[in-house]
Amino acid sequence: MSDRIIKVENLGKKYVLRHQQHENYTALRDVVTQKLKHYALNVLNPFRPSSAHSSREEFWALKKIDLEIKRGEVVGVIGRNGAGKTTLLKLLSRITEPSTGKMRIRGRTACLLEVGTGFHPELTGRENIFLSGAILGMTRREIKHKFDEIVQFAEVEKFLDTPVKRYSSGMYVRLAFAVAAHLEPEILLIDEVLAVGDIAFQKKCLRKMDDVGKQGRTVIFVSHNMIAVKRLCSLGIVLDKGQVHYKGPIEAAVEKYVGLDDHYEFPGYVKWDDPKKAPGNHLATLMSISLLVDNEVTNTLPVNKDIEVQIEYANIKPGENRLVGIHVLNSMDLLLFASTNWKLGSSSLDKWAYQKYPAGIFRTSCIIPKFLLNPGKHIFRIFLFKGDNWGEPIWQYDVSAEISETHEFRREYSGEWVGLMRPSLDWATKQIE
Repeated sequence: MSDRIIKVENLGKKYVLRHQQHENYTALRDVVTQKLKHYALNVLNPFRPSSAHSSREEFWALKKIDLEIKRGEVVGVIGRNGAGKTTLLKLLSRITEPSTGKMRIRGRTACLLEVGTGFHPELTGRENIFLSGAILGMTRREIKHKFDEIVQFAEVEKFLDTPVKRYSSGMYVRLAFAVAAHLEPEILLIDEVLAVGDIAFQKKCLRKMDDVGKQGRTVIFVSHNMIAVKRLCSLGIVLDKGQVHYKGPIEAAVEKYVGLDDHYEFPGYVKWDDPKKAPGNHLATLMSISLLVDNEVTNTLPVNKDIEVQIEYANIKPGENRLVGIHVLNSMDLLLFASTNWKLGSSSLDKWAYQKYPAGIFRTSCIIPKFLLNPGKHIFRIFLFKGDNWGEPIWQYDVSAEISETHEFRREYSGEWVGLMRPSLDWATKQIE
């Protein structure tokens, strides 16, 4: 019998995007009037061409994917945001159907893709454990044999008979992972939903995934955490723009992934002159992002200089709060820190923090202090949120730049500076005896 447990040929997934044409603010009565007018015209002439102000665009989340994965392999799937990683797992778990190609999967598959996947919100934790086992084809006796181990791992004993819709996101993920890992599927699909849990639980999950791999079961692990990927996985698949960029040993895969940054070079300044093509929606659109050192635009940022990140955007809908945020990540997509212009707990607030924005053009900037970031490529991920909803950004955009350092700041040490960051701390020594 072949050791091949997953075979994918010419796999593709296409979505049809509908783009609403940019319109000015419209009163509710105008919308209702317009809808009634369209309805009447359709009744009088059902064959007339549609006059809807929208356009269609085909988007291939995955295209021409060919893969073979053997039994017992632990595979890391890596790539930038939007590369198609989660889509691939949804296809392999049969949550969604492919647009092209075919898959051959041998064995029971358990997946943990996002908070809520696989659980019925109205059922209790206890009932969902038995439901998940039944879906995997296990008998009630087999599930009972694993039940206590699952509950102990998930640390939800007190809430077993509570409907899971009342669980926090952390409790939900703990139980979902415990079920997926302990009910012994032949294939375990894990997305980066583990990031929801606390640090101690993440470590416990990584140890369990390591154990699962050593038991000869197949694990496919999607993550931006290159340290975890290198620790757990022997093989890596690098996705880029919906296609397989590389498949091979995990060390080489991580190197290929880091090298993808070369395709996303940023000159230090980007601008959108056409609002219809700019990131955003009817609430606000992004106009430009600049990285500045000494008031000059640049994408090479000296470690000994303050970095100014400057964002210009158009607020279209008046009367709402806006929140600007930034995530700074290193070349392996590890989040180093996050900040917003609301600076909770600080006395030095942006004067527009917590204020209702009128319609107009705004510029928000922040200063990243010198001697904070380690030399190497970094990603600056910029967000704009509604002030009352931090879950879904109005727009998000990534720019990348190089933090550089000369040997004059290293004195006699010229090797690689270890660690994720490179703060310059105040030190003092004195003779006390």
